[in-house]
Amino acid sequence: MRRISLTSSPVRLLLLLLLLLIALEIMVGGHSLCFNFTIKLLSRPGQPWCEAQVFLNKNLFLQYNSDNNMVKPLGLLGKKVNATSTWGELTQTLGEVGRDLRMLLLDIKPQIKTSGPSTLQVEMFCQREAERCTGASWQFAINGEKSLLFDAMNMTWTVINHEASKIKETWKKDRGLEKYFRKLSKGDCDHWLREFLGHWEAMPEPTVSPVNASDIHWSSSSVPDRWTILGAFILLVLMGIVLICVWWQNGEWQAGLWPLRTS
Repeated sequence: MRRISLTSSPVRLLLLLLLLLIALEIMVGGHSLCFNFTIKLLSRPGQPWCEAQVFLNKNLFLQYNSDNNMVKPLGLLGKKVNATSTWGELTQTLGEVGRDLRMLLLDIKPQIKTSGPSTLQVEMFCQREAERCTGASWQFAINGEKSLLFDAMNMTWTVINHEASKIKETWKKDRGLEKYFRKLSKGDCDHWLREFLGHWEAMPEPTVSPVNASDIHWSSSSVPDRWTILGAFILLVLMGIVLICVWWQNGEWQAGLWPLRTS
């Protein structure tokens, strides 16, 4: 069997293909924006009924509460965003979304089995890869229990807690509500993510420590897009390796012959 050296043409081509694979992995790496809302029907005096935290690539950089209806910047990224025209729009939208979510909590309260005050934790998530939106979703937790997931990319609901099945059916019938969720996560959230990424990429390094990854839900709708691309590329690399080895062993690579013969 012919011994292949590291300086041979097939090996150099193989190394080039592997470098291209690494470059593709870097190129399709995703960025995410996540809004975490906590909604209460009842709150004590001086305590907000709505609180929100905003994360860019798992880094907390904004906080909001309904008590003063203001967004508080955190770290260098928060200060950079505070100086943009997006700030006023974001503050207004967070207030509106908080009020809408409180109305949803009020509507579903009769279906919630609890003896104490009802709470609703909501996560709005969007993700961009390769310069396009590849993930947009909403996750709902009722009284601390993860209950429902809405995938805004394909407009589908997933029941996490069977006790929320009736709530899912109610919301699923409301097409206006589904379109509202889709517009916010796939439209507004993606727009803000593009705006914030310009400031993020200009920073030398994150100034706020990333939160625990288990605290943030990552949308599964973005996984197939990324890994389909990578999987197809890996398959092409493997096919190339097999062909190169066959041609080299048969001595046809150096002869410059195409490995197809007519009978």
